Amino acid sequence: MRVSVVALGKIGLPLAVQFAAKGHQVVGVDINPATVEQVNAGQEPFPGEAHLAELLAETVAAGRLRATTDYADAIPGSDAVVLVVPLFVDERTGEPEFGWMESATRSLAEHLTPGTLVSYETTLPVGTTRTRWKPLLEEVSGLKEGADFHLVFSPERVLTGRVFADLRKYPKLVGGLSEEGAKRATAFYEAVLDFDERPDLERGNGVWDLGSAEAAELAKLAETTYRDVNIGLANQFARFAGEHGIDVHQVIEASNSQPYSHIHRPGIAVGGHCIPVYPRLYLWTDPDATVVRAAREANLGMPDYTIGLLEGAYGDLTGAEVVVLGAAYRGGVKETALSGVFPAVEALKSRGAEVSVHDPLYTDEELRRLGFTPYALGAPVDAAVLQADHPEYAQLTPADLPGVQVLVDGRDRTDPARWVGVRRIVIGRPVRG
Repeated sequence: MRVSVVALGKIGLPLAVQFAAKGHQVVGVDINPATVEQVNAGQEPFPGEAHLAELLAETVAAGRLRATTDYADAIPGSDAVVLVVPLFVDERTGEPEFGWMESATRSLAEHLTPGTLVSYETTLPVGTTRTRWKPLLEEVSGLKEGADFHLVFSPERVLTGRVFADLRKYPKLVGGLSEEGAKRATAFYEAVLDFDERPDLERGNGVWDLGSAEAAELAKLAETTYRDVNIGLANQFARFAGEHGIDVHQVIEASNSQPYSHIHRPGIAVGGHCIPVYPRLYLWTDPDATVVRAAREANLGMPDYTIGLLEGAYGDLTGAEVVVLGAAYRGGVKETALSGVFPAVEALKSRGAEVSVHDPLYTDEELRRLGFTPYALGAPVDAAVLQADHPEYAQLTPADLPGVQVLVDGRDRTDPARWVGVRRIVIGRPVRG
């Protein structure tokens, strides 16, 4: 098949490589000329994605993958077009910002040819595929959905850093606007993906047709919103436990020993492109979802709550030298999307602290570009707040942070045996030291 992938980001590029590795001819479209140049040279534009470097080099060298900035070069004659353009949400209003997707959809539609399957993989509010993208594609292309081309929604369900493994591990959900479109999408994804055996799934692993685009849209929102609500509940338990001298981590372990309990871990922040964003997309179409709204608000309040724990243990933070450990939104990933580092730094500054930031994945110059003062291990500090659970932080000792009086470990990553003599605080655990 000839396949086009629109947007070669951290999800789109691995998808394009996956399709090409299965023997199909793939053209990737991206608005960034530097990305296009790197892809055509067989060089990964971003580090950290397992197996991407070797598979990219292999598929480009074999002539099965190339990139372009020109939709007219990529779209005409495609058997399938997969679109993975980012969708942002206004932080103040929670309203989706469709600008980039609308631009990409128009450009796609201008060059759409009959017989093409169009699949949106970007997470969307329920109803968007049918009520926004179908009319726009038809208007601009002059073609009729269901007759001249087919449109489906098939959400990406992967995490950056392990995209290829996740593509095999999880069922591929599809929802069409017509029965024929769903059949075409099922056949397409069966031809470009491989699936691990999943005896735990009654339905078995593979491509799952959910019956409608709306069902597929809701499935993606439901699975990510569940995680946000669950983390919000864990954070509520942690705050209560902390006030009553109870170790909530022990409580969660005990609760989860029974098969009907799946409580997540509490922490300083919920970051990334997915969990903090998709509940907002759900709330946009279901504003009466009080449980979802309460969980989102609870999680948004955790960075300030965590800095409050530091203030309670240390005292007045005015003039105190405090380092935030971890700029990334999660350990082992060089990505700051909605990272807890930003509200944590602001909460510290609002209390008068002198704040610096350390992250083993970022250079000092990269931290400066993010607006932070870089910190080097070994420099004197008064207190520290661990924000990202990088594996390197498990080995930290007070000798790495000379003068540290209080450590607030927002991820329960550090080894308590290494911190004897320093007041170490973990969200939801009794205070030691």
